[in-house]
Amino acid sequence: MNVMINDISRDLHTDVKGVQTTITLFLLIMAVLMIPCSKLTDRWGRKRCFIGGLSLYGIGAVLSAVAPNLGVLILGYSVFQGVGTAFLIPPVYILTTMAFTSLQSRAKAFGVISGMGGIGAAAGPLIGGAITSGISWRGAFVFQALIVATIVLLGRRVVDPVAPEPDRPFDVVGAILSAVGMFFLVFGILQAGNNNTLLIISLAIGVALLAGFFFYIRWRERTDREPLLSTDLFKNRTSNLGLATQNLQWLLLIGTSFVVSVFLQTERHYSAIKTGVIFTAATVGILASSLAAQRWAKKYLQKTLIATGFGVTVAGIGLLLGLVKTSSSSAWAFAPGLLLIGLGVGGMLTPSVNLVQSAFPEEEQGEISGLSRSASNLGSSIGTAIAGTILVSNLVSGNGTYVAAMIVLAAVALAGVGISLLLPANPLASAPEGAVPSATQPKARPD
Repeated sequence: MNVMINDISRDLHTDVKGVQTTITLFLLIMAVLMIPCSKLTDRWGRKRCFIGGLSLYGIGAVLSAVAPNLGVLILGYSVFQGVGTAFLIPPVYILTTMAFTSLQSRAKAFGVISGMGGIGAAAGPLIGGAITSGISWRGAFVFQALIVATIVLLGRRVVDPVAPEPDRPFDVVGAILSAVGMFFLVFGILQAGNNNTLLIISLAIGVALLAGFFFYIRWRERTDREPLLSTDLFKNRTSNLGLATQNLQWLLLIGTSFVVSVFLQTERHYSAIKTGVIFTAATVGILASSLAAQRWAKKYLQKTLIATGFGVTVAGIGLLLGLVKTSSSSAWAFAPGLLLIGLGVGGMLTPSVNLVQSAFPEEEQGEISGLSRSASNLGSSIGTAIAGTILVSNLVSGNGTYVAAMIVLAAVALAGVGISLLLPANPLASAPEGAVPSATQPKARPD
């Protein structure tokens, strides 16, 4: 979507803000529904949710491909594909936890999944740009539908190791409070610079609803009713810090991708394919560091890998600011910075996921998987909302808003360095009984 901005804007008679809203809504819907959909996997079955989510995603791709206006594109891309993704992602992590019983194989599987997720996010601009320039942006959605159909056919072989529990209770009120609360939080960010009154009201509503959600699930636990999310998940300091790093990692990756893509297309007037090719540097960086992630995990502490990843990302953003000074600078001036960002993010995705998943026993893997994916996708939506809103607030200023957006992202990366340094050297020392140990964690020296 990032590299299709100009093409979609012209075809559907909208602007960059309209496409930004569409992208942010997709990421937001995915984030707010991740926890409820994760809980529904127990009730409806993991395989059924996986195939059902893929089907919804495919329908959304077809709707997007034939969209006559922005409204239909939002329905197909933001709603159908957002809901579909929320249903299909939790089963991936839950089924992986159940399928790989060996600690070493499970850690390796999470590493592959995290790496592929990062590579997909970075390679998307190149694939989308090639199809958009060669055929049209609508062809990119047709391509998505074909890929989804292939996965559905292959997914028929998936076996759900645990039978669904159709009578298991589902916390509807908790699901609504959490979803609407996060929606207003991100919606408020989108209003920055446009309507400050609406911004304040939206943020206040979001915070109030999320506070209400927390007190509501505590009440359900005290009255022996199953809540949407157990408050015990927030009592593990290591997991909380790991979730924060996941949130910031995806905020940086998606936020940077959106800012650079929009800047290249609106300020430099690059085509979709040229924009996509430039992002090859980020793809190479993520691929290289993801492939090395398991080897690094055996040699270095997870907190070291995560802190280093944020540090390298800061350096990458610095290069994007230092090398891209004027409109006459080469397109390849973006490559060194994007390469470093890819290396940094790719190197810390796996240890962050492994750190969070390994903090809880198997019976809580469904809940923590949903919470983990929700934190990551909320970071993606906030990244697009914050950095994108700064960038599109005054596109005619050229480099000015680009620099401002990148400075904000650099500050976020520095915050990530600080949070990662708070992680314990040996996370298993504080893990609860029955937690899934990290197979790749080297023995730590006493602090």
